Parts: sequence; C-alpha cells; structure tokens
Amino acid sequence: MKQPLAYVHPEANIAENVVIEPFVSIDKDVIIGEGTRIGSSVTIMPGVRIGKNCRIFPGAVIGAAPQDLKFRGEYSTVEIGDNTTIREFVTINRGTVAKGKTVVGNNCLLMAYVHVAHDCVVGNDVILVNNTQLAGEVVIDDYAILGGMTAVHQFVHVGSHVMVSGGSLVRKDIPPFIKAGREPLSYVGINSIGLRRRNFSNEKIREVQEIYRYIYQKGLNISQAVEIIEAEMPASTERDEVLLFIKDSKRGIIRGYLPD
Repeated sequence: MKQPLAYVHPEANIAENVVIEPFVSIDKDVIIGEGTRIGSSVTIMPGVRIGKNCRIFPGAVIGAAPQDLKFRGEYSTVEIGDNTTIREFVTINRGTVAKGKTVVGNNCLLMAYVHVAHDCVVGNDVILVNNTQLAGEVVIDDYAILGGMTAVHQFVHVGSHVMVSGGSLVRKDIPPFIKAGREPLSYVGINSIGLRRRNFSNEKIREVQEIYRYIYQKGLNISQAVEIIEAEMPASTERDEVLLFIKDSKRGIIRGYLPD
C-alpha cells in the first residue's frame, strides 16, 4: 500500500503488501520483502535490499554513500534481513570496495539515531541501543547488545552474546559471552543472565566462566592463557569459539578490570 505523497522509483522491486507511508523516497535498485512497513519520511537509496516483516520508523536513511574519503562511487549495497526493526533517524551507509556491502541480520533492533557505517556486518538478534555509533568495517556477532551512546572504533569485532555498558568507547575487540564496562573498557564478568535467557545450561555457563578465569583472573598473559585452555580444557563449541576469536583478533582484546 503506497501513499500518494510517497515517491517510489518505477525500477524498485517492492512486494505487494509493503506499507509505504507519506513522504517516503525509494530509489531504483531497491528490493523490499513482504510484510515490511516503511514509516513517513524514510529515504531508501539505490542498492538496498530489505527482507520480510521489517519495520522502518520515520526519518531513517538507508543506503546513503559511505562517509569514507576513499570511496570512489563503486557499486555497493546494504542488505537487511527479516523481522528487523529500525527506529527513528537510524542511518545505514552502503559498502565500499573493502567488502562491497553493509549487512544487518535478522531479528535485530536498531534504536533511534544509531549509525551503521560502511562495510559493517551486524549479525542476527543484535540490539543496538539509542545513539550507538559503529565506524567502518565493524563486526557485531549474533545476540550482542550494545548499550546507549556506545561508540565503536573502526575494524573492531564484538563477539556473540556480549553485553556492552552504555556510554562505552570500544577500541579493542570484545570476545564472546562476556560483559564489558568501565573506562577504559574492560572485562567485568560473563554475560550469565543473557546466556541463561538463551538456554545455555549451568554446566556451559560454568565452562565459559572457567575459560575467562584463565584469560583475565589468573595473572597470565593472553598467549599463556590460550595455551593452557587448549591443553587442559576439553574441546567444545564455546571453548573453540573463544579461542578462534582471540587468535583472529586484529586489534587485540579488551583487558581485564584493574582496580584503582
């Protein structure tokens, strides 16, 4: 259902039951799936693909050119999965030659004034609270929650099931399953409440706690901790996810909390 005051380019591919409110602008080379609702004054630029049953609230701008001086107009896209909610005045920029696309997964909630820069990859079931700002080529894994007014440095990787305190400056990678807080941003425990909500067993939660005791609480450096975890803890999905994250980290992981 398209309002007469909305503009939809004739080359846009819009499912029949998409709701488009007044003053929306949808350019060419846009695909929008069934059941999605586009709020008033939303701007959707070329190269955007939006899945099914999404809700885009008023004032959002999706698919604008990257804010990257290296961008030379190359073709790139924004890809948004199904059942994702994008609140008021969110901005999501297209990719660059670096990755070619910016991705937001399924079942995500991007609250008001969130910015997702070029070439970011946001996983499934992620919550970005109001005013969270992602610089270019940031990766946010599934089920992560970033508190309001969090600022994430370019190239940072945030692991799955992570909870980041509001107002944080994220300069280093944050490994999976943990809570991060304080300034500078530090490990402050595992995200046990989030893990229980996602049906992790008590045994698995204790396993994750033991992994991070080696990494942050036994006076070891990261290389020593990784070596001991590999030698002494049996292989599991969670153990291997943490170890692979640390080994692949380009910026290094956040430190443990050091009391004053």
